[in-house]
Amino acid sequence: MGTSQYDPRPPDRRAWNSGWKVGAKRALKPKQVWAIRFFLDQHHRIRNRALFDLAIDSKLRGCDVVKIRIGDLVASGQIRSRAIVVQSKTGKPVQFELMADARASLLTWLERRGGTLADYAFPSRLDYKDHLSARQYARLVQEWVMSIGLRREEYGTHSLRRTKASIIYKATGNLRAVQILLGHSKIENTVRYLGVDVEDALALAENTEI
Repeated sequence: MGTSQYDPRPPDRRAWNSGWKVGAKRALKPKQVWAIRFFLDQHHRIRNRALFDLAIDSKLRGCDVVKIRIGDLVASGQIRSRAIVVQSKTGKPVQFELMADARASLLTWLERRGGTLADYAFPSRLDYKDHLSARQYARLVQEWVMSIGLRREEYGTHSLRRTKASIIYKATGNLRAVQILLGHSKIENTVRYLGVDVEDALALAENTEI
C-alpha cells in the first residue's frame, strides 16, 4: 500500500517496530534459566531473583505476574507449594506450583519487603501501594536475557511464560496437561503457543512403541 501526497503522515516516519523482531518470543532453555539465576544471585538482586523464579514457575502472563499479592503466595507464614490466581485476560482461575528454589527466593524477598497479605508482592518504586508496572517488568526481562548474552529482540515476558510449559511438553508430550497449566480454554491455542508442528508429532510417535 503506497502513500499519497495528501497523506498527513510524514513520508519518512518509521514504524514503531521497525528493526524489531515481532511474533512469538523464544522460550528459555534450562541452562539459560540457571545462568540468569546465577547472574541475579551474583549481583545480589533479591527482588529480581524472586520475580524471575515466580514468572518461570507460575507460567503467568506478565500482567498477572506483576499483580500477585503477598496473600496469593503466603499461608501461615510459609510460601505456598501451590497457588491459584484469577487471570486478567480470561477471568478464570489457574493453579501453579512453586518449586523449592522459587519458594526460597520468594521467602527471602518477602521477609525483606515486609507488608501485609493484601499488599502486592512486587510494589512499584514510584508508588509503594501500587504494583510493578508491566512495562518495567518487560525492561527487567530484557536486562536479564542480555546479561547472559542473548538477543533482547528474541525474548520477552512471554519467554518466561513459555519456558516451563515448553520443557514439560518436550519431556511428556502431554498437550492437555500444558493447556491446563497455561490456563488456555482451547487446546488449539496451546498448540499455536508452543509452536507444535508435524516434526514434534512425528518425534513423539517415533518414541512410542506398541
